[in-house]
Amino acid sequence: MRIITATHVKYYHVCHRKLWLFDRDLWMEHTSEAVQGGELLHQTAYPQRAERYREISLGGSKIDFYDPHRRVVHEIKSSQKLEESHVAQLKYYLWLLEEAGVEGPTAILEYPKQRQTLHVSLTADDRTAIQQWLTGIRQLQAEEAPCPPTINKPFCRQCSYYDFCYVGE
Repeated sequence: MRIITATHVKYYHVCHRKLWLFDRDLWMEHTSEAVQGGELLHQTAYPQRAERYREISLGGSKIDFYDPHRRVVHEIKSSQKLEESHVAQLKYYLWLLEEAGVEGPTAILEYPKQRQTLHVSLTADDRTAIQQWLTGIRQLQAEEAPCPPTINKPFCRQCSYYDFCYVGE
């Protein structure tokens, strides 16, 4: 069985084609200006954060900023456009922490450019939903799963896979 990371969960909520390509090691993020801008924001938005919180690896996923004393995950994003996928990513982190024995972890989703924060917790319904997400992701990971079609959404133009998906148009 192939590993499932928080990136898989995030992409599952954005675009199944992107997830399918990512899962087959076709990564395009290194060529994306949007991804580079996000990394710069991550490094500069809260410069003191790296000293206060820990980076942890869990279940193939990497949590950049975790406060082990308060059991809080901090996640920085540049825009709220794909907030549903950001929340799903955080809920998956919280689920992974619970699976590892951490009791009652919570998360804070931060959009420093908009000066917005969102507190995220894990409910019983979320735990059920995560099992459904994992089933959906495993179906896309299956050897015989065909590449999903393009979805042609406005956010596709910002995606690092845009040229790959729409080269023929």
